[in-house]
Amino acid sequence: MIIDYMKSFTRSSMHVLGLSLVLFAVACEDNNDSSEEEGHTDADGFILEANGTEIYREFKGSTSGSVTLKVGADLDLSVHFLDEDGNEIEHEEEEDDHDHDHGDEEEELKVSGFNASIATVEFVEEDGHNHRKISLNLRGQEEEEHAMMLEVKGVGAGNTSFKLELMHGDHADYTSTKNVPVVVTAN
Repeated sequence: MIIDYMKSFTRSSMHVLGLSLVLFAVACEDNNDSSEEEGHTDADGFILEANGTEIYREFKGSTSGSVTLKVGADLDLSVHFLDEDGNEIEHEEEEDDHDHDHGDEEEELKVSGFNASIATVEFVEEDGHNHRKISLNLRGQEEEEHAMMLEVKGVGAGNTSFKLELMHGDHADYTSTKNVPVVVTAN
């Protein structure tokens, strides 16, 4: 009789455990769906541009290009994240009076892993917001571009690299799969 009770208790416990796991999995799936609504970026890669020219690309683990500059030079790079088809992810700019703090709702770039005796790499912010750049399109018309910017400074001749992360609050929405190579040449 005690053995029958134990078998029954064990089966009941397993059913409760199984049901709990199913409910937990469903709850997590619901959270993932709502994360896109909260401003998370689902990127599969990124490109780095210098003066409108692509110099580096990472897409689904494949990379091409590098960042090259001379000792003492500064290079401003715009960063554009790519969707699953390799197209640039457009961020909707909402009307904003800029009189309030965005807190953790804005994304920012985090760079790490570079050798500062060869090059420094920094995320550039202007008044707490991403840079706006006016450029001419192929038809000669002005277009306003909202881009995240990096500034690379050549310190000493050599090679280094950096990891790029797109941060949303305290976690990364995207982390580069490989470090971005940086080559600094002598004057």
